[in-house]
Amino acid sequence: MFRLALSLMLPLALPAALSAQTLTLYTSQPNEDAQKTVDAFEAAHPGITVDWVRDGTTQLMTRMAAEMQAGATPPDVLLIADTVTLEGLARDGALLAYDSPEAAAFDPALNSPEGYYYSTKLITTGIVYNTRAADIPTSWADLEQPDYKGLVAMPSPLYSGAALIHLATLVNDPDLGWAHYEALAANDARADGGNGGVFKAVASGEKPYGVLVDYMALRAKADGSPVEFVFPKEGVTYVTEPVAIMKDAAHPDAARAFVDFVLSEEGQTLVADMGYIPARTGIDSPEGFPARDSLTLIDFDPAKALADTDANKARFAEIFGIQ
Repeated sequence: MFRLALSLMLPLALPAALSAQTLTLYTSQPNEDAQKTVDAFEAAHPGITVDWVRDGTTQLMTRMAAEMQAGATPPDVLLIADTVTLEGLARDGALLAYDSPEAAAFDPALNSPEGYYYSTKLITTGIVYNTRAADIPTSWADLEQPDYKGLVAMPSPLYSGAALIHLATLVNDPDLGWAHYEALAANDARADGGNGGVFKAVASGEKPYGVLVDYMALRAKADGSPVEFVFPKEGVTYVTEPVAIMKDAAHPDAARAFVDFVLSEEGQTLVADMGYIPARTGIDSPEGFPARDSLTLIDFDPAKALADTDANKARFAEIFGIQ
């Protein structure tokens, strides 16, 4: 499956593969999703093959930095979790601007204005609750109420990228702000680990309520798990698994073709088939998910989130008493 590993073992074959348009992709998609994406792209572009590496976004960025420092050619394309990471790469001059013809079908707020990256899906964060819970929350503010004291689990922005973006979004919302996190801490909300731990706590009944990404709850509900998911009335925060081309990509034309494909109707229908809300307007969401245009997205500024990252983490740690 991982053809890159094979090419590393057979270095003599690499030049020939590159001359035949071999695209290198670094992605944080789950393995199964990455393979589906690559298979569909190669079927649409039989002259291009894809070598891909899958890891968490942070690990991929660390790996890529080390490789580039050692003089290696960077990957052609990144398909990773969040816009903040790509905003940092764009700021550092590491990305190639590209005006994709598919971009007209997307909300401009989801993409880089300069064409450095494009969102491929919407993974929103809302509230999950166990079906045996005594109350049904409808808003972020509900989690601050006395009846929820000690009953809420949430991913830590010191660990989870989605949680860090959730934090950066809410603290800049005039109706929530840092007061929301201060209230959650005072209400003994547990902030620890990532989204997977939150889901397990809520599904098991250990914690009746949790802050969670949508697909974990909605897929589990469809499989019979005793959970429900709420899109809070104030709106939802989101990550978008954006795609970008590296400035020094060895195969920029193939990289542009890959970007166009994942943004196309075919590529976005594939996103829905995988069980995510497509970022492209006009593509139906998966069964059990809300329509794209029915969602209220809380305003998010990736550049500000990038600038505020260290300060946001420090203040969160102080509020929750994390050393």
